[in-house]
Amino acid sequence: MQSLLKERKYPFIFLLFVLLIVAALFLISNSQSPIYITSGDLTPTQTASLPKSLPSKDAAAPPIDSSIVIISTAPPSQNQEDFVNSSSSTPSGEYEFKWKLCQGSGADYIPCLDNWKAIKALPSRRHMEHRERHCPNPNPTCLVPLPKGYKIPVPWPKSRDMIWYSNVPHPKLVEYKKDQRWVVKSDDYFVFPGGGTQFKDGVGRYIDSIKKILPTIEWGKHTRVVLDVGCGVASFGGYLLEKDVITMSFAPKDEHEAQIQFALERGIPATLSVIGTQRLTFPDNAYDVIHCARCRVHWDANGGKPLMELNRILRPGGYFIWSATPVYRKEERDQNVWKAMVALTEAICWTTVKKTFFDSSGVGLVIYQKPVSSSCYVNRKENNPPLCDQNNRPNSSWYVHLDGCLQSLPITGTGDNYNWPAPWPERLNSKPASLSSEPDAEEIFNEDTKHWSALVSDVYIGGLSINWSRVRNVMDMNAGYGGFAAALIDLPLWVINVVPINAPDTLPIIFDRGLIGLYHDWCESLSTYPRAYDLLHSSFLFRNLTQRCGIVDVVVEVDRVLRPGGIFLVQDSTEMITKVGSILQSLHWSITVHQEQFLVGRKGFWRPDEKSRI
Repeated sequence: MQSLLKERKYPFIFLLFVLLIVAALFLISNSQSPIYITSGDLTPTQTASLPKSLPSKDAAAPPIDSSIVIISTAPPSQNQEDFVNSSSSTPSGEYEFKWKLCQGSGADYIPCLDNWKAIKALPSRRHMEHRERHCPNPNPTCLVPLPKGYKIPVPWPKSRDMIWYSNVPHPKLVEYKKDQRWVVKSDDYFVFPGGGTQFKDGVGRYIDSIKKILPTIEWGKHTRVVLDVGCGVASFGGYLLEKDVITMSFAPKDEHEAQIQFALERGIPATLSVIGTQRLTFPDNAYDVIHCARCRVHWDANGGKPLMELNRILRPGGYFIWSATPVYRKEERDQNVWKAMVALTEAICWTTVKKTFFDSSGVGLVIYQKPVSSSCYVNRKENNPPLCDQNNRPNSSWYVHLDGCLQSLPITGTGDNYNWPAPWPERLNSKPASLSSEPDAEEIFNEDTKHWSALVSDVYIGGLSINWSRVRNVMDMNAGYGGFAAALIDLPLWVINVVPINAPDTLPIIFDRGLIGLYHDWCESLSTYPRAYDLLHSSFLFRNLTQRCGIVDVVVEVDRVLRPGGIFLVQDSTEMITKVGSILQSLHWSITVHQEQFLVGRKGFWRPDEKSRI
């Protein structure tokens, strides 16, 4: 500096001071700023729109789970929200999460179904209580490890017939059902020949046989939404897809090892559930057809409540197809079950449409139909089961005990009758029967449909650089009227529409449109296997959740459910995108932000070190 002064090189001195000031300002701002979403895809305008500091906590959240440690120069936070909301940071200016792997069930961990402490404490397992949800408290925020050798799943439609063995390494079902050809091991793959306990000639022929004996079922036109109870590996639902029928397949997590996981890996809609003591997470009068092929449910148990649960969710005029040994075998045990079924179906006013036996396969089935009006209930000789008191009957299907009564049927046609929805695909955009009778309800519904059609075509497909050809299993986490799913209807994918329990109940409308969905509380874990979905969509979901649980809880569940290479597509406020983005970055996800309100998070293969377990 002295030599510069002597030589009177004032321009260099001025430049040096400017550089020192800039460096000091940079260090000061870096020590006080929180983490920002970073991406090479952000424009300068988008970058400038991000907030200069993260907002303060506006709602209480659960205590910190020991599986996450934030490294910070600030004092430790007391809430999960503080991980994201605090404006303190590490000396480098970024938050760091120290994630750990879950112990226990390893790569297939499902928190609400693998809570062994709660299951062991159950006073009874008589009605499948041990297969129902028992969520841990607090929610675990550990990460589920990947199976050894996990690969990007086989793409649809090839995946319907074969999947990677390493992605679902469970050979037990191959041996257990080897004579029925549910699934076969072949080199590095599991292969699904289309067999089943009742599908001796193959599931395709079985489906065609149903159409022959009951032409009015009209697969893909009159019948659009089907429930398959005790679905095995979901071949029934998989083959119905080519007939424009969407099937929700379900089974419990039981000794039929990983059957639902097989279904999801194949790209077929499926969920873990059981008809035990609580209602299924579907609305009343939802499904066009319910199917059971040797599903091992005792329909007359507990006063007939399991069958009355099917009656609750079956659409008036809908069919129940029961393919089981009591229909056609003459052994005393089978005949006793059949007699009980006859008495129960008559008591709930189901009519027997067809009872038949297939000589070629040696199996038989019976098809029942639910009435279209409540007049039969009133005219019964005995009021057993009784009609429900609608004033005291809970409308919710979330942690509600099974009904022991019959609810009155809705009236949508002339007299006291129920009108069937319009044929598919007209039904998708027709006015749903369950839509509110408020004067502007239909206009709001139509505007919502137009909104999602434009948003999906102009932004989601046209502007977010998502390779939709690799997307098969999709979940809309806050589905509303199902507009997002409706807008994707021409793509070779399926969408399960989730209606949060604290949101307006629009799930009946979704089923009226010919789409599928379920209720869920996003402050708890889903009843599904890890790595089940290719894309999760969240539209303004988080703002209503932060009053009851932390964002970390939800993001950890997203990470559990999403496949490596999968996408988390979030539409929300810039403030919320910043919070979610900071957590996703700590999970080593790649993140891009578009138009200041859409976040696209891509999950990678990163997992914490195997030594880091809780």
